Amino acid sequence: MYRTHNCGELNIKNIGEQVALAGWVQKGRDLGGLTFIDLRDRYGITQLAFNMETAAELCQKARKLGREFVIQAKGVVIVRESKNPKNPTGEIEIEVTELNVLNAAKTPPFTIESDTDGGDELRMKYRYLDHRRQPLQNNIALRHKLSVETRKYLDQQGFFEIETPFLIKSTPEGARDFVVPSRMNEGQFYALPQSPQTFKQLLMVSGYDKYFQIVRCFRDEDLRADRQPEFTQIDCEMSFVEQEDVLQTFEGLVRYLFKKVKGIELPEFKRMPYSEAMERYGSDKPDIRFGMEFCDLTELAQGRGFQVFDAVEVIIGINAEGCAEYSRKDLDKLTDFVKRPQIGAKGLVYVKYNADGTFKSSVDKFFDAEQLQAWANKANAKPGDLLLILAGDKTKTQKQLNELRLEMGNRLNLRDRNIYAPLWVVDFPLLEWDEESNRYHAMHHPFTSPKPEDFSRLSEKPGEVRANAYDMVINGVELGGGSIRIHDKELQKTMFKVLGFTDEEAQVQFGFLMNAFEYGAPPHGGIAFGFDRLCAMFGGHDSIRDYIAFPKNNAGRDLMIDSPSKISDEQLDELNLKSTFNG
Repeated sequence: MYRTHNCGELNIKNIGEQVALAGWVQKGRDLGGLTFIDLRDRYGITQLAFNMETAAELCQKARKLGREFVIQAKGVVIVRESKNPKNPTGEIEIEVTELNVLNAAKTPPFTIESDTDGGDELRMKYRYLDHRRQPLQNNIALRHKLSVETRKYLDQQGFFEIETPFLIKSTPEGARDFVVPSRMNEGQFYALPQSPQTFKQLLMVSGYDKYFQIVRCFRDEDLRADRQPEFTQIDCEMSFVEQEDVLQTFEGLVRYLFKKVKGIELPEFKRMPYSEAMERYGSDKPDIRFGMEFCDLTELAQGRGFQVFDAVEVIIGINAEGCAEYSRKDLDKLTDFVKRPQIGAKGLVYVKYNADGTFKSSVDKFFDAEQLQAWANKANAKPGDLLLILAGDKTKTQKQLNELRLEMGNRLNLRDRNIYAPLWVVDFPLLEWDEESNRYHAMHHPFTSPKPEDFSRLSEKPGEVRANAYDMVINGVELGGGSIRIHDKELQKTMFKVLGFTDEEAQVQFGFLMNAFEYGAPPHGGIAFGFDRLCAMFGGHDSIRDYIAFPKNNAGRDLMIDSPSKISDEQLDELNLKSTFNG
């Protein structure tokens, strides 16, 4: 037996017991007559004590231990003289009677401490060492807890967990697929699933009316803090449901998780149509923890001879309460912020509503105090407030002002991570027009049903059709999204036609699903949650990387195993790809 206890469970009640512990050397302290070793495993740290007077040989052996040596120590639990109240084992130590080195270790490239000196790239290269640090172990423990509780809730609701294939057919809609060449079928390829969408619909045709899966998915897309090429979804589908059934079931899931894992009772989930979210916040995933809602100043500000305003589609502002004291330097920083390439605004107009009731703006040459007062009234501004205004094409300006609103929320400490403001965004557009391909694309996916009242408009005015779709948003983060699906073959055919598919193309790509619908498909709908994002939100972080055991970097590379990598000519030859890669 390597250990009788772990390094986090012994306390004053264990005084006098003979124990065996095993783990890694956190650090050692040589005090002359005494030597102390902090022994660590994933449960905690226990102090080992070696006395030069009573056990000189053991003490000398302990002094030769390096950081991260794997050891076993046997001894008796005694009261610790210098207690550490911050450590659960801080009242005791082990008087060691036997010490065994199980494995020596090289000095690690960074310190294995909560506050480490290792940068992101270095820690990703040595991810197996990074996992020894308590913060990362806490993150993985949180992920485990969320997965266990998710399964408990869905099991209680009558869901079956069913696995679906990873080697599937490539589809042209959505993000780029990762493709896998088939050795046995020359010139043909599998794709890794972006989601189990079609399979979960087929499971509904099969009669499994409640399906879920905590499943790995793959998308070959540009990366950022909340995206990885491989990620995990809580994927769910239900039969004989309408939108409200789905919302109630999965609002219940998230309420349950917050209660079980964080001990928090979430407030009521508000409902907001997509059009309203865009008008009020310029985002389909608005952070509603704070106000600063958009104010349309177009009618008040145009026609006054200011060409910047007169030549644009919209003029929109936000009211930053209490910010009239911002200096020119502060305002220049905000201007630089909106001009960043990621945001793309050409400039920023400001209006200070001073505490004495006067106005100072960057457009004083074109607008007098009476006109600026009208703007302030429209924005519900009061003395001491600051109006920040952008102008341009409607869609672009809304997105730009949304970024500025979030930045001001951060600067004014209005985005408290301990406050949760949940929201369902509903009634999305079914389709969006793509200028480059000169056709409509599905805003979610081609199996999303229109709102029943919009069925008749799909062929005539597809751009005005609303989707029977919904996203769950908490604190400006889209945690999940789904829709009621098309279950009628003729409606699905019409959808494919609007998306630019010929009957032949639709049959090649999705004939298996269309054929299944001929055998009695029930009304069905579902949702998928970004499990990595959910973990990061529960942990209070923006990045999902520290909640994934072995993540990729921003270039989609695994620095630890150095992938992706080239494969041998023999492998290429087997896959009939040698001529493709080697000319």
